[in-house]
Amino acid sequence: MSRAAIVCGLGAWVPPTVVTNHELAERLETSDEWIRTRTGIEQRHVIKPGEATSDLAVEAGRRALESARASGEDGVDVDLVVLATSTPDHPCPATAPDVAQRLGLVGVPAFDVAAVCTGFVYALAVAASMLTAGTARQALVIGADAFSTILDPHDRTTRAIFGDGAGAMVLRAGEADEPGALLGFDLGSDGTGAGMITVRAGGSRQRSTGTPASEGDQWFSMEGRAVFTEAVLNMSNSAQSLADQVGWSAAGADRVVAHQANVRILRAVGEQLGLSAEQIVINLDRVGNTVAGSIPLALADAVASGGIRPGHRVLLTGFGGGLTWGSAALMWPELTVTPPNAPTL
Repeated sequence: MSRAAIVCGLGAWVPPTVVTNHELAERLETSDEWIRTRTGIEQRHVIKPGEATSDLAVEAGRRALESARASGEDGVDVDLVVLATSTPDHPCPATAPDVAQRLGLVGVPAFDVAAVCTGFVYALAVAASMLTAGTARQALVIGADAFSTILDPHDRTTRAIFGDGAGAMVLRAGEADEPGALLGFDLGSDGTGAGMITVRAGGSRQRSTGTPASEGDQWFSMEGRAVFTEAVLNMSNSAQSLADQVGWSAAGADRVVAHQANVRILRAVGEQLGLSAEQIVINLDRVGNTVAGSIPLALADAVASGGIRPGHRVLLTGFGGGLTWGSAALMWPELTVTPPNAPTL
């Protein structure tokens, strides 16, 4: 039997501060109805002043490690940390080493992966490859973003969509016939669409000019209509391609956990893949778009609530800036998972 990476722990976290649509409507020219009808989002969680992405990642990682121990994993001994984020604590250094040491994982390799909303799937693929190659034995893979820190406070569209949060998985090396085995990946990118999802200022391109950033370029921007089309096309194609690769039909998956960008995108992906409403996991109404945290947050929510059960065939699929997209497939194992909004201990 071939080697594989096995999911043996799952955790997620959203900060306790909630911003409802009604609260946004008090500050911006918008309304609860406008936001809900266009996005399906009712509220989002945001970090407090002085907090950062690493704080979200540490709590999600801690919960994933607890999940692995509670689920009967003998000898949790993580020797690799991969953090997917587009909002690192600092431009330099990477945030993962700090997260690792705060979790007591000093000395292990730790690095960031930047693929925006596809980041978690990319990070899973990297970690799984290192486990199957024998470079590591156990890995902690985290997706975390504090997108509230890069949003224009006066832009009603982006402020309505995005929230802060994190999710994490513990993986171990094992065999492909074990429950929880990651059965395959489908990854892709198209740099011709880089300008669709971007923060134009702050990088080497703008800094090398020696001139200040243009007004508004320090904030996140997105071409909504073009992104909608690309997201539906690429998540649908990627999920279908991977399902074919592992010998499933996409419509035969018990649950599809797609990046939680917009409820209309999720429904359109469902239509393309022939899925029923029950097969599509949705939690963005309560947390918004949490970028790299989106897929593991939705997964943890569904597992904790009983929406995903042991033996379910699960497809993960994401789309993000770059442009990037990717999917992963697995048979869900028996895991103990704490709800993402449960208080910290």
